[in-house]
Amino acid sequence: MKHKNSLPIYFSIAVVFGILIGISLNGTSTNVLSLSKNSSQEKKIKKLINFIERDYVDKVDTDNLLDGAIKQMLGKLDPHSVYIPKENQQANIENMQGNFVGIGVQFRMINDSITVIQPIKGGPSIKAGIKAGDRILMANQDTLYGKNMFSNKVPSYLKGKPDTKVALQVYRKSNDSLFNIDIIRGKVNIKSVDLAYMINDTVGYIKLDRFARNTYREFKSSLNSLIDNGMTDLVLDLRGNGGGFVDIANSIIDEFLEDDKLIVFTKNNKGEIDESFATSKGDFEKGGLYVLIDENSASASEIVAGALQDNDKGTIIGRRSFGKGLVQIEMDLGDGSAVRLTTARYYTPTGRSIQKPYSKNGNANYYRDYQKRIQSGELLNKDSIKVIDSLKFKTPKGKIVYGGGGIIPDVFVAIDTTSYMSNFYFNTINNFAFDYVDNNRTKLKKWTVETFISSFDKDEKVLDNYLSSIKDKIKPSFKTKKSIKRYLKASIANTLFGDVGFYRIIHQDDKMLQKVLELESKEE
Repeated sequence: MKHKNSLPIYFSIAVVFGILIGISLNGTSTNVLSLSKNSSQEKKIKKLINFIERDYVDKVDTDNLLDGAIKQMLGKLDPHSVYIPKENQQANIENMQGNFVGIGVQFRMINDSITVIQPIKGGPSIKAGIKAGDRILMANQDTLYGKNMFSNKVPSYLKGKPDTKVALQVYRKSNDSLFNIDIIRGKVNIKSVDLAYMINDTVGYIKLDRFARNTYREFKSSLNSLIDNGMTDLVLDLRGNGGGFVDIANSIIDEFLEDDKLIVFTKNNKGEIDESFATSKGDFEKGGLYVLIDENSASASEIVAGALQDNDKGTIIGRRSFGKGLVQIEMDLGDGSAVRLTTARYYTPTGRSIQKPYSKNGNANYYRDYQKRIQSGELLNKDSIKVIDSLKFKTPKGKIVYGGGGIIPDVFVAIDTTSYMSNFYFNTINNFAFDYVDNNRTKLKKWTVETFISSFDKDEKVLDNYLSSIKDKIKPSFKTKKSIKRYLKASIANTLFGDVGFYRIIHQDDKMLQKVLELESKEE
């Protein structure tokens, strides 16, 4: 759901770098690209910087100059070799490690105030008594409200080192109280599993947001729980998953593939090949499997889909994935900044490279691929996907698969144009939903996720109130009203219950899940 990102954000996810990342099995490197102390290259760079600092006619920030030079240098390589400035590196580390140190709240700026949407489960804020709807006004004598306060500034006040104290001033609307509270900062988990539940008596569902360091642990726990609840077939949702650590992806694949099956292999500039194989530890090798992908599934997501497809395991459903088959290693540059450098290409078990074409020193068009897919019609029709016969491969059971740019699904599902809404609706619905919950918290306490999904707003009074609030600005069509009704209910559920409420409602009209259930009924 593309517009889910307009809902509350986690403190740690301030920036997502190069969305499509594929960190290698080695994780990070501290010496790659390093120059020897006596190298002529290093001397040349130092000499130039010294010359500029000493004799250039105007004052120059040589740090910025050097940052720009690094970006230019990497820009001549490939789209995924990138420079990460020091002011962004901490958020990058937190996102990939799957945790951060702070108070642990999900928030939005409502009017001019930091408003807690939900305390994060297991975080310090819950233990301290912070509740949904609380407004955080001050932190350690720093004022956090007003027109000049923006959400991207908030983490610098609330995050910090482990076991340090932050003194908050909080306003609680429910009882019109203003109070002070001290919270000890601690480690807060950034969840990788957005949702895990049983769709019906036998089909389970897991949605993965990324492949971070904590992802396999969360996935394994969810998988075991669903198996205990009678799951025989799993839907693994990788839509919008931009990737992450390759070894984490391999661990998840290992749950599905039999012993010694090839998962993926990489090849570096020396032609050296590194292969990864399934082990004996998989707990769902005999279970049925459906993997959902779309045009925003990339990198490690494509490793998963490609490995399963090439080993004739399960069914890949959706639309052609992004097409990112490059592996990066990250190097710390010593001043808090880092470089993520492409060091290898990865290949699926049949030998496919699924990296889509890119132009060196001209990567601007690389990320405009989505527009090209719209124009070509491939998001609506599988026959519009261009394949290259010379990149045709065959799986052990004889299925034809293609390399050259992304994973083409076994079963195509077109993008749902009927659910399209403009940003105006998403923004106004999110604001309306929060205000509705914030003004009715007492009476909304009676709802559980299940009763809310089945019965909330059957008389459509809440929907009518929203439509009335926008009547002077826009008049939605009958088709748009249907989408508004679903998203409004989902947005209210998100404010009340988090992701589980949001997605459970969105899934009621999910075309890919409907296709899964259709395929399931044919197998019975």
